[in-house]
Amino acid sequence: MINSFLISLFLIIQSIFHPFFISLTEIKYNQAKASLEISQKIFWDDLEVELSDLYNSKIDLLKPKDKPDLKRKLKQYILQHNEISINGKKVELTYLGYEIEEDAAWFYLEAKKIPKPETVTVRNSILYKNFDSQQNIINFYRDKNPKSLILLKGKDKGLIRF
Repeated sequence: MINSFLISLFLIIQSIFHPFFISLTEIKYNQAKASLEISQKIFWDDLEVELSDLYNSKIDLLKPKDKPDLKRKLKQYILQHNEISINGKKVELTYLGYEIEEDAAWFYLEAKKIPKPETVTVRNSILYKNFDSQQNIINFYRDKNPKSLILLKGKDKGLIRF
């Protein structure tokens, strides 16, 4: 299990030097609402490169020419590159939106009518097309302490057991 402090330290160092390519996804199981609350942090400059390549046109997250079109493209990309299964059953993810915070974009998703997780399979292929060294860190909270995965290009899926 990966220590949350080490992940935070790694993110701080990464944001200073940016020689590594990482994203951070936090998935929280809300037992009272039987739902998953998902927040995903992606460096927006890397995401611009990925989306510009994917759509063959310059993508500007900070000053988009066509904000509704950008929102549509972001939603499509995020949903296409994230998948979660709980207890062997794929869940339907709902895209809620995003916000820009300094050097990163935060994306928000949810899934409803989720049973208490005993096993969780996560697939995350964010930014793998343009960044071979991309690492996607997943923290899944069923209780207070997370269980974590690091997903890489070629190993974009991982399993967590409780």
